[in-house]
Amino acid sequence: MPKSRQYGGVFEDAHFAGRIAELEAQSGEAGFWNDAAGAEKLMGELKALRSRYEPWKVLAGEIEDLTVLLELAAEADDESQCEEIEQILRNLEERFEKQNIYELMGGEVDKNGCFLTIHSGAGGTEACDWSQMLYRMYIRWAERRGFSVEEVDRLEAEGGIKSATCKIEGDYAYGYLKGESGVHRLVRISPFDANARRHTSFASAYIFPVIDDSIEVDIRPEDLRVDTYRSGGAGGQHVNKTDSAVRFTHLPTGIVAACQNERSQIKNRSIAMSMLKARLYEYYRQEKEKENEKFAQEKKDISWGNQIRSYVFQPYTMVKDYRTKTETGNIQAVMDGDIDHFIEEYLRFAWKASNSVGTEGGR
Repeated sequence: MPKSRQYGGVFEDAHFAGRIAELEAQSGEAGFWNDAAGAEKLMGELKALRSRYEPWKVLAGEIEDLTVLLELAAEADDESQCEEIEQILRNLEERFEKQNIYELMGGEVDKNGCFLTIHSGAGGTEACDWSQMLYRMYIRWAERRGFSVEEVDRLEAEGGIKSATCKIEGDYAYGYLKGESGVHRLVRISPFDANARRHTSFASAYIFPVIDDSIEVDIRPEDLRVDTYRSGGAGGQHVNKTDSAVRFTHLPTGIVAACQNERSQIKNRSIAMSMLKARLYEYYRQEKEKENEKFAQEKKDISWGNQIRSYVFQPYTMVKDYRTKTETGNIQAVMDGDIDHFIEEYLRFAWKASNSVGTEGGR
């Protein structure tokens, strides 16, 4: 089993194998499906553990096979197999790096789904258009991974969107996207400018985890203000004629969660409450960790000097992340959701930074 975990901890295969065996035994017990909710939760955990453990197990077996092949070739002094061995080794290294990304996502809720909110910032109509482009980028990324996407709130504006929120469900959706929170800057020749001048626009992304029943977030009824209103729509049969949209305001923190996607007020209330719990969980976690400024980018103004990433369309094409210095000239691929390289580099960057802080703090 590879133990060169340059970013994460050593993979404890015995722990994973033991837990998988335990869950498999429980799933085979009589009456297991009598509690449907509990059974689904257990099967979800089992699926997640298998997806983490089995690729490592396969990789370890192939490494052992390659070691034997290498030893046999060395004993026979046979150089004819060098090219094949090097090709196998490159393949193993690529798969190792890909699988090792999971070792960087060890947070309490990293394995969960997430809510993604996009807000337009400085730039007027330009910024609203940019917000819509950014929103589409993340949806395309999620779809490329086979994740499900459900829009829960949208505030449209001239040229695009003022804000929009969607729920992304998939293994480690929050773990992957948590580093995308922050201000995103666009530079391009404006399609809204008759003089074809270059404009700079800003939008912010905010990612917070979907909270399951295993994590408690206490919300007192007296701390909530509940507003209902009519959902927006495109007209015709889509216009909602009842006050089905719901907005919760948490008075102590000022956090707002709203949902207008469903026709039923009950469903909208449920989704809005789920969002509120998720945002409160993130808020209280940030408060506890404020000293290391890990989440400071989420609180900055959506304007000059605060961006985490720039997207330049003219006079050249480049996407650059200011935290990791990662960049690419293929901006079209990025806008179509090809952002894994930026995400993975940030996970490595964040892991190294957190371990560096921990080491310095222990000196």
